Amino acid sequence: MKSKKELVRNCRKLLDAYQSGKLGYSVMPEDCSPNFSKEDNEIRLVYFTLPMSLNYQRDSYKLWEAALKAFNDSKVKKVFNIQYSAKLDAEILRKYLISYKVALQPNKHIATWQKIAKTVTENWGTMENFFQFVDYDFLKLREVVQKRYKSGFPYLSGPKIFNYWSFIIQKYGGIKLKNSEFIEIVPDTHITKCSVILGVITEEEASSLSKEKISERWRVILDGTGISPIDMHPPLWFWSRNNFKFKLK
Repeated sequence: MKSKKELVRNCRKLLDAYQSGKLGYSVMPEDCSPNFSKEDNEIRLVYFTLPMSLNYQRDSYKLWEAALKAFNDSKVKKVFNIQYSAKLDAEILRKYLISYKVALQPNKHIATWQKIAKTVTENWGTMENFFQFVDYDFLKLREVVQKRYKSGFPYLSGPKIFNYWSFIIQKYGGIKLKNSEFIEIVPDTHITKCSVILGVITEEEASSLSKEKISERWRVILDGTGISPIDMHPPLWFWSRNNFKFKLK
């Protein structure tokens, strides 16, 4: 593993390159979203939560393009009302979500969407109330979603998507979470490739270490630098997607 000083220096270079547009194409999948107003707090939170729970082994860009098309259809848009989705007949929900390919799996995806909608509706009523319940605190949010109500948040409670969703809900959902520095980086294929190139892990460790261990390695490296692990996700993700055209030296 390279020295911490060199690793942090390269991280800062990548952050700067991302912010200045030097990494190449860097439009996030979630940028494909409605132009929400400040008053649209509830539906915005739902919009960046329910589709995220279906974001498993699929093209993220196509998912959010599908979500936007569904949202722009006045009839289908109702599925982004969490109380409506919680009570809607499963067959109708299936028809709506599949019509724009928001859902690709006719049973599992519909069950996931409705289960989360029911969990929120039955326990807190709204997404806004839910975040008030956890005091807008990432650590409390993690406790609720990944432990106390884990079965009520299928897939969203998994470590990979939960951390990424927590990042997205801040970036696009219009809320600020306390203790957000504890959000872990999400070592998907792109992040893992970057981790090897930067020297955070070896090629052998890329296949032998768990995702949690890779996340832990990043946290140790960035400790005390002022850089939160999740802040590195976009620059690393686009660095890899753009085939590492940006050179560190």
